[in-house]
Amino acid sequence: MKNISILGSTGSIGTNTLKVIEKYPNKFNVIGLCAGRNISLLLKQIKKHSPEVVAVMNEVLAQKLKKLLGTLKVEIYFGEEGFCKVASMPGVDMVMSAMVGSAGLIPTLEAINAGKDIALANKEALVMAGPLIMKAVREKKVSLLPVDSEHSAIFQSSMGQNTKEINSIILTASGGPFIDYALKDLKKVTPEEAMKHPKWKMGGKISIDSATFMNKGLEIIEACFIFNLPP
Repeated sequence: MKNISILGSTGSIGTNTLKVIEKYPNKFNVIGLCAGRNISLLLKQIKKHSPEVVAVMNEVLAQKLKKLLGTLKVEIYFGEEGFCKVASMPGVDMVMSAMVGSAGLIPTLEAINAGKDIALANKEALVMAGPLIMKAVREKKVSLLPVDSEHSAIFQSSMGQNTKEINSIILTASGGPFIDYALKDLKKVTPEEAMKHPKWKMGGKISIDSATFMNKGLEIIEACFIFNLPP
């Protein structure tokens, strides 16, 4: 049985992580959940998975969640300090790092320094502090497993191989909502159109980053650190 804490449990990666855990109840146990402001969904997750601890964005939301929980006994933290507590608490084997943006950096580092294996979906952490994170991973001798689809596929394909033997890595792109557009038509697209990815529901920031290919730039940086290869 592997004990899991999830940073960003109410986002797309977090909710899908919980779906996987539900399919394998004899292999995974949810210890901690961290969310931002979506306490209504977090409340449902708490009732279904019975974590020991949770953390939310601020004290106001923590108090609101406490009232909604009623007699349910769950330790509630808030803010960056709360996220770090959930990420590093004793008994946790692996932390799913799925918070969006810079907010996920410090809790992820705390988890590594506490000796937790990391399932990394927060690419911004590596973009901002790749050398710091990878140094901590080596020093603490923990595993960092990429969750992002391209990096996960590369990671699985290269398992057992010497990375020095890799000639190149190619990151593919879906094309998003504008895959069949002519170049001239791209000048007319709106943010609303860019939000409508034909397959994935990823939230505002990631949908726009995907449509503009900014996401691919971040993924190149991420791949350089994960696989120790130059751009």
